[in-house]
Order: sequence, then C-alpha cells, then structure tokens
Amino acid sequence: MTTARSLGSLGLLAAFLALPTQPLHGQERAADRFPDLVAVDAPVVALTGVKLIDGTGGAARTGQTIVIEGERIAAVGADGSVSIPSGAEVHDLAGHTVIPGLVGMHNHSYYTGGNGRAAQLSFSGSRMYLGSGLTTIRTTGARYPYEELNLRREIEAGRMVGPRMFTTGPYLTGEQGSRTMTLLEGPDQARRVVRYWSEEGVDWFKAYTWISRAELGAAIEEAHEHGVKVTAHLCSVGYREAVALGIDNLEHGLFANSEYTPGKQPDECPSGFRNHFPNIDVNSPEVQATFRDMIDNGVGMTSTLVVYEISVAGRDPIEERVYEVLAPEIAAEVRAIAEDRRAGRGAIAPEVYAKALEYERAFVDAGGLLAAGVDPTGYGAAPPGFGDQKNYELLLEAGFSPVEVVQIMSANGATILGIADEVGTVEVGKVADLVVIEGDIESSGHIRDTRIVFHNGVGWDSPALIESVKGLVGVR
Repeated sequence: MTTARSLGSLGLLAAFLALPTQPLHGQERAADRFPDLVAVDAPVVALTGVKLIDGTGGAARTGQTIVIEGERIAAVGADGSVSIPSGAEVHDLAGHTVIPGLVGMHNHSYYTGGNGRAAQLSFSGSRMYLGSGLTTIRTTGARYPYEELNLRREIEAGRMVGPRMFTTGPYLTGEQGSRTMTLLEGPDQARRVVRYWSEEGVDWFKAYTWISRAELGAAIEEAHEHGVKVTAHLCSVGYREAVALGIDNLEHGLFANSEYTPGKQPDECPSGFRNHFPNIDVNSPEVQATFRDMIDNGVGMTSTLVVYEISVAGRDPIEERVYEVLAPEIAAEVRAIAEDRRAGRGAIAPEVYAKALEYERAFVDAGGLLAAGVDPTGYGAAPPGFGDQKNYELLLEAGFSPVEVVQIMSANGATILGIADEVGTVEVGKVADLVVIEGDIESSGHIRDTRIVFHNGVGWDSPALIESVKGLVGVR
C-alpha cells in the first residue's frame, strides 16, 4: 500500500514538473492575452513592507520584502536586509498581508445552485478561483472529465485564465448516484473505468457514497498501478476500512464518516447517520483509532466546512457578495433557500456542525494532515473561490490560529498533491504563487480583501477577475 501511494505521488510530481513554465515557441501567455486582468507583470518584482504568513507554520513576520524573478521567489527577508535588483518593479505594500497561493482540495469545475440547477463553470469558475487566491486546485469529482482535461490544457497553453489544475475522473459510486456518475456493478468495472481514465490523463479519482469495499479496493489498486491517486466522499465504507484498502485522501471530515453509527452494516450507507454526531467523543478510543490509522498510513483529510455551514440554522446571513456574482435568477433561488436554512427549515443542527469542527481540530491535534476546499455544490451559497475564503473564517472558528489556517489551506494541500517542493509556502526557490490581501488577516479574521494573486510570477488583478464574471456564475 505504501509503495503504490509513493509511486502515485512521484507520478503527480513528475506531471507537475513537466508542465510548461515558460511559453512555448509561438505560444501566447495568458498575461499577454488578457492584459486587462493583470496588475503586475515584470521580469523582476519586489514587494516591500508586507506582513508575511509563509505557510510553513512559523509565526507571521512584519516589514518583509519578497523579490520575484521570472516565475520564482528569489529572496525573502526583512525590509532593508534584502538586496532589490536594479531595475526591479517595486511595490510598497505596507498595510497588506501576503500568504502563499491557496491550494484548493475540493474545488469542482462545476457548480450546483438554487432549485436543482447545475452548470459547468470553465470560464467563470476558473476566474473566481484565481481571483480569490487559489493558484492550485484539485477538482475532486468530475461531471464531465473531458471538459476538465481540456480546461487544464487551455489554462496551461495560456488561452484561459485560471489556477493550476489537478483533474479527476468520473465519480465512482455503487447502486445510487446521479446520471453523471459511474454506477458500478462490481470490481471489474471499477478497474476498467479507472484504467481508461488514467490513460486519458486524470490525476485523481473520487469514490462516492454507495461504493462497496470490493469496488473501492479494486479502484484504488488499479489507480495506484497507473500512478494515480484516489480520494472519497464515503458513507457505505467507513474511514478505517478505506484506509485499510489503500485510500490516499478522505473528504468532508466527520460529515462523510458513518463508521461510528450504532448497528452500521458493511457496505451500507445508514440513513440519518449524522444524527449521532453530537454523541461522539472525539477523544474516545474509537475516534482516536480512526485518526491513528489515517496518520500512520499518510492519509490526509479535506475540510469542506463552508458547504455545510451554509445550511446550519441560526448562523449569520450569507454574504451579499455571493449573490452579486451569481446569475440573477440563480441568486434569487439561492437567497430564498439560504433564508429557509438559517431559519431552521431543512437545516443542519448547530450541534452537528459544532461536532464536525471539533473533529477536525482533534484530528490535527492527533498529528493529522488537514487540507481544505470549497465544494461549490449543495444549493449554491458557497461558490468557487468565495467559499474557499469563507473556509478561512470557519477554520478559525474551529480553534485554529491564522498561521495554522494558512498552512492548512496552502502547504498541507500541496503535500497531499505531492508538489510541496514547488508550491504551498513562500520560500526562496519556489514558484511565485502568492496572495496579496489588504489589511492584517490576523486581526480582521478574513481574507476577503484579496487584491493581487501572483501565479507563476504574474500578478493578477483580483477585483478585475471577480468583476469580469459578475452575473455569470452558475451559467457560464
């Protein structure tokens, strides 16, 4: 199991390093094609006077200078101690915080919102992610795998604006699921589907709620043979069972783990299993055994708090900016549902949500690797990018410090993807993926005031990116 997982990591890292970092002969850069969306584009750039949270877990540092040469970080240090090259374009960013480019680990290229609406968001979703500070995403389940593979190629070729993408094959589920999923009828089919899409170039697969242990095990084994990884939104299979089968990652924290349900039957997704959450003791031997299995086998957990928080009763209203980017007809539907959920109609109980926060904190306290992503599904009040930014606030609520949250949302995701040597932290020699945020995010408690997002050394204008898709999210 360890060997297969290691081979998968090496395969993904090799794929990352093989991506073109300079435009090929005759190939236009996205920055040249879309100059109205670019804030900074120079051979050498110096950002001075910033507060830096570098993603390593170290304390924030004030009065810092960051030098970018080409696509790489050339220097980082206190103002005055760093030599700024002659001719560098210097930006005095006093009063701003810089963090690593965020690594979204549950960031679909599609969106579902309102009363059953679903749309592929190759255009608006990509811009929303990048404009919100996401420089790398893993899609974590594809409705249209070829759409994702082609979108990734378009971004790499400079014909589209968007983050670095790790793409996913079709969902792998069992007897229940949507018509866009693979409704598996046994392990042989699981192997066949995984083999085909691995050869087509996907990076990951996502197993879904009704997959059986035999099907999941076959999918994982086949994926690892092709250097590809598997994550899962589970229910029929428990977390410890999935780890024993060789899973690489697990999605949604406590919300997708049914293994603590009294009377749980093998390969069955128990109805109403979340009703038992308030009774779970995160320090119990049972829960700690789950954590230990995951940690010992290098299995990270993805937090997607925002997609659940939007349905918790009694919480604050959804931010108005969410409705501003949605297509008007979808915005009206989303607002109506949000108001119903906050009023307690069809809502998640606050005590269930509170236990999910406690579970993620306990996982990290036990030594677990927690990453984060938005999952822009459900009824649609957590759209691409904006939902990721909201996760920063929700992880603070779970008891993590700002420094810990930045690490969760950047370096930890890069570690799970196998690219931590290249991205995820602000360190000399790494790819210049940086987010410039107005204000002090330690005191403000949010990262909504994103101003510039550096991706491969180009500083994209965050407000311009968001403005370019207003009224389109949900339909384009």
